[in-house]
Amino acid sequence: MEKEKLVKLILLPVGVLVILAWVAYSGVSILRNAADNAVQPVSDLAGDLGTQVAQVLHPTPTILPDPVTVVREVSSLARLETIQYSVEKVVTADAGQEFLKVLFGDRLLLVAHGIVIAGVDLAKFSADDIYIENGLLFIRLPDAEIFVATLDNDQSYIYDRQIGFLRRGDVDLETAARRVAEDEIEKGAIVDGILEQAQENAESFLERMFFQMGFPEVVFIDYD
Repeated sequence: MEKEKLVKLILLPVGVLVILAWVAYSGVSILRNAADNAVQPVSDLAGDLGTQVAQVLHPTPTILPDPVTVVREVSSLARLETIQYSVEKVVTADAGQEFLKVLFGDRLLLVAHGIVIAGVDLAKFSADDIYIENGLLFIRLPDAEIFVATLDNDQSYIYDRQIGFLRRGDVDLETAARRVAEDEIEKGAIVDGILEQAQENAESFLERMFFQMGFPEVVFIDYD
């Protein structure tokens, strides 16, 4: 009997301590949740304010084209486009002295994608350049030429740019690089034989056309 009383006397303080600990933990949790709920609106407000400040400092540009369009010139064209090249060219543009590049240098790497279109300008074709002799159709075509050599701005991009610590970026450097890239793309297409292929394609197209018109054989002759 005395042992049971002794066990009860020992368990009673332990139970009280467990209850007090649970109450304390519950109180801390309630206070923590209340603090978090109180701070959350402030955090949301700070985030919204930061977004609004960013929008003010870096607004979305508004582009308003002039509603008036002025047509300067209208020209009739008789171009037979017979081939198109898609060309990629890497161009490095460098401004600044070599030994001070870290401080004053400005260097960029442009990956340029371009389109080159070639063919024959039939506006240069005259009545004297086509005749029939011994049942054969003779044609003297103008030489093939480049009609278009331009960059594809949607696919061209600056891969890398390095600017010295004591220099601002040259706003004209990218423009100069794009101009050089355009020239190099045209030169590369010419070296690759675009004009010769354009001439062959034009002759093949016209040969099929005249064949359907009833001419069994077409002879192409060069200019003297």
